[in-house]
Amino acid sequence: MNPFEINQLHTRRQMLRLGATGMGAMGFANLAAPLVGAMGNPAGTTPLAGTLGRTHFKPKAKRVIYLFMSGGPSHIDMFDYHPRLSEYHGQELPDSIRNGQRITGMTSKQSSFPCVAPMFEFSKHGRNGTWFSEVVPHTASIADDICLIKSMHTEAINHDPAITAINTGSQLPGKPAMGAWLDWGMGSPNQNLPGYVVMISKGKGNPQALYDRLWGSGFLPSKHQGAKFRSAGDPVLYLSNPDGISRSMRRDMLDGIASINQQKKMESGDLEIDARIAQYEMAYRMQTSVPELVDIKEEPDHVLDMYGPDARKKGTFAHNCLIARRLAERDVPFVQLFHRGWDQHNSLPNALRNQCKDVDQPAAALVKDLKQRGLLDDTVVIFGGEFGRTVYSQGKLTKANYGRDHHGRCFSSWVAGGGFKRGFEYGKTDDFSYNIVENPVHVNDLNATILRTLGIDHERFTYRYLGLDQRLTGVEHPKVIKDILA
Repeated sequence: MNPFEINQLHTRRQMLRLGATGMGAMGFANLAAPLVGAMGNPAGTTPLAGTLGRTHFKPKAKRVIYLFMSGGPSHIDMFDYHPRLSEYHGQELPDSIRNGQRITGMTSKQSSFPCVAPMFEFSKHGRNGTWFSEVVPHTASIADDICLIKSMHTEAINHDPAITAINTGSQLPGKPAMGAWLDWGMGSPNQNLPGYVVMISKGKGNPQALYDRLWGSGFLPSKHQGAKFRSAGDPVLYLSNPDGISRSMRRDMLDGIASINQQKKMESGDLEIDARIAQYEMAYRMQTSVPELVDIKEEPDHVLDMYGPDARKKGTFAHNCLIARRLAERDVPFVQLFHRGWDQHNSLPNALRNQCKDVDQPAAALVKDLKQRGLLDDTVVIFGGEFGRTVYSQGKLTKANYGRDHHGRCFSSWVAGGGFKRGFEYGKTDDFSYNIVENPVHVNDLNATILRTLGIDHERFTYRYLGLDQRLTGVEHPKVIKDILA
């Protein structure tokens, strides 16, 4: 709340409005109680600790783990196999395929757009014979547990608007992240850990910038923003008490600060002060809950080995996947792992192998680990990035060295658990893996579908701000993709 808004709280009009919404709401609640009681609760809905109070539908999932490959992984080289691409290798991409598509400034100066076929072998896996590249053998091993969506698309062609759009529903900065929306609406069963946790790892490739606003709360109360766990020192900043400060002393200090904050709230009416008090209290509780969470000494060797050789190294994607599973066991509703380095404008064959080596085994292990613990049925696991890559080469095309530019018109993601179909493919692209020819899925369609598995109607999941009912899924009529739900 800015100073001008706070000053407005002292006007006569504001006093009357606050009185009306206070006493008036109490009166309405008394009159409406019999009606609400008669209506009852819709069958199968579930109580929630957050603002929603109750799900709109019977939920299939309780939590989400989002594995986000920041930079745009190449769907062509990993998941979207088209054998005819080898016939077009080195040939100019037909104008009828490109069809006037907007391109980035990095390739706008190119005089030619030669197609480049993947330099990797593909093979069929799972009961349905789904094609996977040799660079993702571990993901191929869970083919029967995932729903592979090959027809994802977005309007954005550059990193910042694209990653902002898929995380918040809008290319414009300032909106709440998906995790913040869910923490606000659903709340968390675990009062000793944040309801939204973010962890970041970095590959060997070109790392695109990640901004804190990507897990920010936007116009929602700030207590719902993501808590970023660090790989060195305290997992959360200032978790440890300073030298000379005991836990009881810290408790006394927090009580004193809370008293001052409450007094300030009475004077100003600034509701954000409640968020600050709540954050202080969460930080105090995390002093005991977080060290226990990140201590993996009791994890059996066979579990650590399943996640791969980096599982014991803090800050790696493998270690973060293991912590994500431990957070799921503790009923944290939304965990997001960002892995940087997927912006492969050149040297793609070598760079892609390195990136997949980082993430392929841990991501598959996470699905297997959740499944063997009985957690996959009510956990949604998502793997994907902000867009895909172009079929044409960026820069000089050679067998050992080629790159691909950004491509939002089609790309691939996979989803596992939480009410999604398993061993299933959805969507189809043309022979150039350039345009969608069947079952398009917009990034906001996927978000609407994820909300549906959590028992939330994305059209009714709103927050009034600037005179509008704001939504995670935007206003351009996104739809739930029922064909991919079990």
